Amino acid sequence: MATPIIMPKFGQMTEEGSIVGWLKKEGDPVAKGDILFTIETDKSVMEVESFEAGTLLKILVREGVNVPVQSIVGYLGKPGEAVPEGTAPAAAAATSPKPAPAAPRPAAAREAKAAPSAPRPAAEPPAPARAPAPASVPDRGPARLVISPRAAALARDCVIDPSGIAGTGPEGRIVERDVRAYLDARGYAQVRISPAAKGLAAKEKLDILAIDGSGDDARITVEDVRRAVAQRPKAMSRMRQVIAQRLSQSFRDIPHFYVTVPVDMTALVAYRAQLKAAGATYTVTDFIAEAVILALQEFPEVNSSTDGRTVRWHGHVNLGIAVSLEQGLVVPVIASAERLSLGELSQATRDLAEKARAGKATPDELSGSTFTISNMGMMDVENFSAIINPGESAILAVSSTLPQPVARDGKVVIRQMMKITLSCDHRIVDGALGARFVNAVKRKLEDVELWKQLAV
Repeated sequence: MATPIIMPKFGQMTEEGSIVGWLKKEGDPVAKGDILFTIETDKSVMEVESFEAGTLLKILVREGVNVPVQSIVGYLGKPGEAVPEGTAPAAAAATSPKPAPAAPRPAAAREAKAAPSAPRPAAEPPAPARAPAPASVPDRGPARLVISPRAAALARDCVIDPSGIAGTGPEGRIVERDVRAYLDARGYAQVRISPAAKGLAAKEKLDILAIDGSGDDARITVEDVRRAVAQRPKAMSRMRQVIAQRLSQSFRDIPHFYVTVPVDMTALVAYRAQLKAAGATYTVTDFIAEAVILALQEFPEVNSSTDGRTVRWHGHVNLGIAVSLEQGLVVPVIASAERLSLGELSQATRDLAEKARAGKATPDELSGSTFTISNMGMMDVENFSAIINPGESAILAVSSTLPQPVARDGKVVIRQMMKITLSCDHRIVDGALGARFVNAVKRKLEDVELWKQLAV
């Protein structure tokens, strides 16, 4: 009996996921532990491995489709084993299609090997002359392109999108003669394409006939393809959509105000260099995180949240450290950070950041923060302010440590200065409290004797 492949639930708060890409095709053998597909939740991209060996019999949910956790997304079993009837329509009905990933789904190459599940409606006859076509392969969600392997191979070799071709084969199937007729009608033989441009268009999954050539005799060049790639609309990832929704809500509903202070990091930078020479590789973020934890214990009001009617003080410091990924920003959370030594805090921060960058952090490790640090010190910025994460009362923005002239004992000297900006929820934190808190962080960072006690 075929075994259903289930959309897993990675965290307590995760209710749905979107398949980013299948790493196996229908008919492929699957070993226990093989990665079947990757999914995107609102917080991370995760790999889903197979707990059984067999053959991937059927894929029910295609890339870019958002489905509830515990949904059946495919079937695994023995070659030729029957798949339960009626499962595909039920799975499709339970899904809620979302915008496609940034890179369009390759329709012909992967789906040509799948058997058609339903007749494909005939399209309009092709125009007698070449006309603009969509520059990228449109996302068709769970729908299948009904095309023969020979026709798919020809479309792939010519770098065209076959989805708009009218099929004359059985049940509307696109066959090789349909693709050749389409190419003739579009004047493909007269289109001049550089080999490099053709290769790039194939890689980017663009329809070469939709690109206007700017070279000699309207030759399509690599630059033309690059221009088409740049102009192609890119759907926001689910993670980016959630970031946009949450931060828009935060900036709209939370009355922000900001407090900035300069921190003299000269002594701490020198002490950190001594520690590094001795084999202790603490980062600047480690010291900032520890200073914040100590300050939050002094000012528990800042380690709180509100729904606009009540205020809740949190018993532990669940410290979030913002980490930038290619697909968006995530915030790994160090739970009960006040219980950790500086060394333990450093290791936990490093481990969680590496897991987040590798896409291995679970949703539970990316939620539940009570205060967040956003450090852009490595990006050469003098000052910035951050938007508060919903559910927190403040966030600390850390800028770069830069040599600057400052007044010391009536003289102008060069010191290593770093600006930190506290964004506060004015419903909980007023100006005086915010100023006292951010100055407490400043004093701790400038107190090298404190770090000599903690960094042991």
